[in-house]
Parts: sequence; structure tokens; C-alpha cells
Amino acid sequence: MNKNITLFLGILALLSFSCKNQNTSTEINLLIKNAQIIDGSGAEPYYGQILIIEDEIFKIEKDTSLDINAERIIDARGSMLTPGFIDSHAHGDPMETPAFENFLAMGVTSIFLGQDGFSPETIDLKGWMDSVDQIKPGVNVGMFVGHGTLRMLSGVQYDKTPTDSGMRSMENLVNSAMEAGCFGLSTGLEYNPGYLAGPDELNRLAKVVGKKGGMIMSHMRNEDDAYIEASLKELLDQGEFCPVHVSHIKVVYGKGEERAAGILAFLDNARGQGKTVTADLYPYEASYTSISILFPEWALPPADYSQVMAERRGELETYLRNRVNLRNGPEATLIGNGPYKGKTLKEVGEILEKPFEKVLIEDIGPSGTSAAYFVMDEVLMKALLVDEHVNICSDGSPTSNHPRGYGTFAKIIESYVIKEPILSLPEAIYKMTGLTAQSLGIHDRGLIREGMKADLLVFDPEAVRANATYENPAQLAEGFDYVLVNGQIAKEKDVFSNQSGKIIKKAKQ
Repeated sequence: MNKNITLFLGILALLSFSCKNQNTSTEINLLIKNAQIIDGSGAEPYYGQILIIEDEIFKIEKDTSLDINAERIIDARGSMLTPGFIDSHAHGDPMETPAFENFLAMGVTSIFLGQDGFSPETIDLKGWMDSVDQIKPGVNVGMFVGHGTLRMLSGVQYDKTPTDSGMRSMENLVNSAMEAGCFGLSTGLEYNPGYLAGPDELNRLAKVVGKKGGMIMSHMRNEDDAYIEASLKELLDQGEFCPVHVSHIKVVYGKGEERAAGILAFLDNARGQGKTVTADLYPYEASYTSISILFPEWALPPADYSQVMAERRGELETYLRNRVNLRNGPEATLIGNGPYKGKTLKEVGEILEKPFEKVLIEDIGPSGTSAAYFVMDEVLMKALLVDEHVNICSDGSPTSNHPRGYGTFAKIIESYVIKEPILSLPEAIYKMTGLTAQSLGIHDRGLIREGMKADLLVFDPEAVRANATYENPAQLAEGFDYVLVNGQIAKEKDVFSNQSGKIIKKAKQ
């Protein structure tokens, strides 16, 4: 009797397995086999097979000998399988450049827009997000609502002290943006009109963000060595009400590991007091932004620039001469667009046979171009890079004239994992996936787990190259053989296809 029961159960199990295998063969859309998996958590690699149904990881099968059928099979032998990279601070317009091939080529499957205080100029962000979903961008897009944009939309504009009605309007707009799915509020306090905001305004908005479970992501007021602590303190004051995140953390003019250690200790002390503070970083020694950053506040809107030139010309020349020389001189400013693209400010002055400050006033102006500014120290940057609370971002776009928009994530692997291994490959992947998802509050991406979205990469780390340079910044990265976005192959070798990105939204509290 016992033998019969045992035989019956064995036959039942065999039939069950056969049925399951038969069902699987008709259901699995994509199988990635023979993969060495780095799951995005920082853990060591393991071998396994990934079964994908539609846009999700259906199963992680660690028995690599198991023969599994699927509609499409990728043999990842000799390669790594990781989550798609998440760019916590990016730029671009999905309506103008929806393919975002610059990001896909360096392994980025999700980007976060609305940075530095600037987001789409509409009070209907939900409608804007719906429009992005309809065009199906190449990558997933998450949003922050920009503080500077809210100032303009609310009517506060360039007022240093908003009226009560202006403040209420901004608070309502923040609330609506969070309801629409934004992950928080971005501030650009070094830019116009963000620099006009005082602590009362910023703290009131932070309270709204905190109540909605969001975060403040800030391009701080001043990143210069002499002012960085004051800028951090201002941001950490907002951290009383919500998590805060330092955009592209850097110390302009600062040098060395000791200076970096001081900044990191400052942030650790705030964490010890119960505040949640994180940061991101791009691995380049030059920043990139509007030339307006060189000009004084009194020469920027709402000021009349022609009037400033007429009435304060000498003062403006002196200011610009001192400002540029403080920033490592005119040879450290590389013009990014316009008729002088690819030339330093010093070279433009030599061509036009006039001092660089006169070039800025007469030939460029505060809104005439953008530039790369070589003002950072690599030793300090690398010390920030390895900190456990710092994830990777590009601060780049398809159209910016800085190599970070095309090279950042590839450069992390090529330069700091392979050539100069200050990070292990699992650590680097964690900083580009799991850590970013954790900091931003993304719950279904950034890790290889069953039930997570199938944003995945297959690549050989030794083959990864960041080809973008300051002279030729729009060169695609190499080495990411397969890039999957929501279960679809968005890039296979050098071929881009299947724009399958979508808007990703912050889960409501």
C-alpha cells in the first residue's frame, strides 16, 4: 500500500512539472540564461536565469542546468546581468528628444527630470505626464517639480518676499504636483529666480513636500569651498520636514581627501540628529551650466541688462574679471555652444583682441551661452564618490555640450572599477541602481528581484567605454550589449528599438 502511494505521488509530481514546463514555454516572453547576476543590492554576483513575462521579472532560476523555453532567449555567457541604471539628476525634453539614446547607450533605463528648480511650465503636470506616456520615451521618466518654475507660475516671480497669497499658490502647486506623482521639489538656489528665496519660503514648501512623502532635491545656493557648509546647513534646515538630497555634490575650489572627509562628516552629523540626507555625483572635474553663473545678481532679470551696462559698466567689468579669475581663470571656462563653441574664454578674448570681461559683456551677455567650468579636484571628487550615501547621476542631457550626458555611467565602470578600482563592480552597480532607488523612494526598480520591473542590462565590464570628451561630447558610450526597458529590448548591440519607457510616479502616502 505504501509503495503504491509513493508511486502515485511520484507520477503526480512528474505530471505537475511537465504541465508547468509546458505552460512556461508558452508564457515566458524573454529568458536571459548563463548570466552572472549582480542584483543591485551590493551583494556578490551569482549565476542564474531570468524569466521575464511582459514588463516584469517573473522568476529568478538559480538552477542554471534547467532547460527553459521562451519566445526569445539571450545567452549572457561571459557577461554580467544587472539592473538598468537610474539617473537621479538628468535633463532633457521627452517631447523633443524622446528616444534618449545617449542615456540608453550608457545603460540608463530611468531618468529624473525637473531639476535645479526648473520643470515644465504648466500647472497641469499630470496632463504633461500623460503626454509623455503617449509618446513612449526610450527611458522611464520620473519627475520633480521645480521651485523656480513654481515662482513664475504662481505670480511670485522675482519677489524676494512672497505675499501670503503667493505663498499659498506655491504651496497648492507643490501639493498638486505631488498628487500627480512627482517625487518631490527641486530647488536651484544658485539660479534666477531661485536665489531670491529665503528660509521661510523654503521651509514652508518643505513642509508640504514632507506631508506628501516627498523629498527636496537641491542645487544648493553656493558650492564654493568657502560657502559649502552654509549651503548644506540651509538645506538641512529643510530636512526638519522631509528627506533632502544634495544635487551633484561638489566643493568648488576645494582640494583633497581631508576636505571631502570634512563635508561627509558634516552630513553624517546631521544623520545622527535624525535627518535623512543623501547626495548624487557625476565623475567629472568640470561643471556645466549657463554663463549667467558668472554674472552678479544685479545684472540678471528682472534687472534691465542694457541699463546695467550703461550705468554700472566699470563695476560689472571688475566683478567679472575677479569672478572668472577666482574660478581658475578664463582658460578654465570652455564655451559649450554658439559661435565660440569649443573655445575657452581666454581663446575667444585672443581672437577678438579684447579682455575676457569685455567679451562677456559685449559679445556673449548673461544669456548668450553655456559653458564647462574646470573648477573641481579629482582627488576630492573620488573621496565623495566612495561614500555610502552618494549615488551616481549625470546632470546631462541629449543636447548638453558636456561629456557627462553621454559618458557618466560608462565612465564609472571604465575609470573607477576597471582602470583605477576604487569601487568593486557590485559597489558601483549599487550606486547606480539600488542605492538610487532607495534614496528616491522607488519600490519596483533598481534591484533584480521577482516581481520587479524588467529594466536590465547585459554587458562585459571590460568592454565598457565612455567615448564622450569635452571636445566631442556627443559620442555614445559602448559596451552595453543589451538594454531592456520594461521587459522590451531597447538596445541590442548598436541597434536601438522598442521605445518602451513610461512615466514612473511616486507612490501616494
